[in-house]
Amino acid sequence: MRASAPDLLLEHVHDPYPYYSELREHDPVHFDERRGNWLVLRYDDVLTLLKDETRLSAQQGTSSSMLNNDPPKHTRLRSLVSQAFTPRRVRELAPRIQEIVDGLLDEAACKDVMDVIQEFAYPLPITVIAELLGVEKEHRAMFREVSESIALSLGSTTPDPAAAARSMAGNRALLAYFEELISRRRAEPRDDLVSACILAEERGDFFTHNELLAMLQILLVGGHETTANLIGNGLFALLRHPDQLERLRKEEIGATAVDELLRYDSPVQYTGRVAREDFELRGKTIRAGDGVRMMLGSANHDEREFANPTELDLTRDPCPHLSFGWGVHFCLGAELARLEGNIALTTLVRRFPGLALAGPAPSWRPATVMRGLESLEVKW
Repeated sequence: MRASAPDLLLEHVHDPYPYYSELREHDPVHFDERRGNWLVLRYDDVLTLLKDETRLSAQQGTSSSMLNNDPPKHTRLRSLVSQAFTPRRVRELAPRIQEIVDGLLDEAACKDVMDVIQEFAYPLPITVIAELLGVEKEHRAMFREVSESIALSLGSTTPDPAAAARSMAGNRALLAYFEELISRRRAEPRDDLVSACILAEERGDFFTHNELLAMLQILLVGGHETTANLIGNGLFALLRHPDQLERLRKEEIGATAVDELLRYDSPVQYTGRVAREDFELRGKTIRAGDGVRMMLGSANHDEREFANPTELDLTRDPCPHLSFGWGVHFCLGAELARLEGNIALTTLVRRFPGLALAGPAPSWRPATVMRGLESLEVKW
């Protein structure tokens, strides 16, 4: 790997889709010299590899995280947490999500300008996941700060020492808080997700302490950062396509709209695996031990799968995007993210008919895995 190779994913963070398009056409299995791993860019190839548990592994050392393990350990961990994260529990959250959305927009209505990221897209999911976990209100600011620092560090090839130090310090504080919360819930269970995870049992199997800590970290970042980016990226796309925004305002298309917005500008741009064995893909030899990045953002714009992929069409049906992954690692919180995105965006555009961008064009955060805006100021 040449140290001087540019980080092209970071260079194109403002709009990676033309870069993806060029690679899909001319080098769909591309070796990224800076990162020292393979980028797979076409839809069919990404989908095939997401399903492939034989040639690829998610395993990372002795990690206790569900994300970084293969079956059967992954299956056991996911089965345990799924009992505490059922579809019924998600559906029951709808009235509370609507209540939180209405409260945030009531506060915004008193102002001339709102930063959607800071005042709406982040507070909504952090409130929802914190209430699900049973986290007290005074700790939610720490949750958000730590979650953001983790997201910014993912996929970085040019780490900022100060940012890395903040991330490590925040993560230590988060683990210390979870340790204390778990201790309290073991002694006195409540109707929250931490208690449910502690009590979850299948065939006499329980989470180990480290597995429970890792699971809570996944639920925090996965239930917060990605949903915030769905709302922010989605609204920015709508503001650039006023005809589609008007359709969402007038028509009952929230469910299909959210999936199209997930496809159009995915909050998670890629997911990684490690090759278990040598194999060929489109004439390239991927060696055992090589890192392989399945580029979800590129797959979602593949002309071979989606007609006119650069166009935003809120009624696109079918819309088989890969933003939540696929196979055994399909996002556990996909339905919660869809529900929050639907309620948040539909309510926002209907509450403020004159919604428009305020100020200069927003900037994207310097992160290549989790794609999101630093701010998004709007007026009405």
